[in-house]
Amino acid sequence: MTELICIVCPKGCHLKVDEQNGYAVTGNGCKRGEVYGKKELTNPTRVVPSTVKISGGSHRRLPVKTSEPIPKAMIFDAVKLLDTVEVTAPVKRGDVVYKDILGTGIDFVATRDM
Repeated sequence: MTELICIVCPKGCHLKVDEQNGYAVTGNGCKRGEVYGKKELTNPTRVVPSTVKISGGSHRRLPVKTSEPIPKAMIFDAVKLLDTVEVTAPVKRGDVVYKDILGTGIDFVATRDM
């Protein structure tokens, strides 16, 4: 039995996940908590925010994030890829800055216009 605090919504439900019984989740206040509890123990993922260099912009760094959550084990390798990326202004929010992170089909996208 593993205890977690759900991070899907502000309620912060205290979840108990029973690995012995098919990852049965108790303590959740909504269906999203059940999904989170199972996923957190079987294949945890996160949306990753970061920045990249930009030339010709109003700031030196452009904020970016992954377009979808990626497996936690890949986060450091994914962020390291951004060290080689430099974009040129103008950039629109939602523009793809780095395509297909580590073969996942997930992209880094700009989170603001610059």
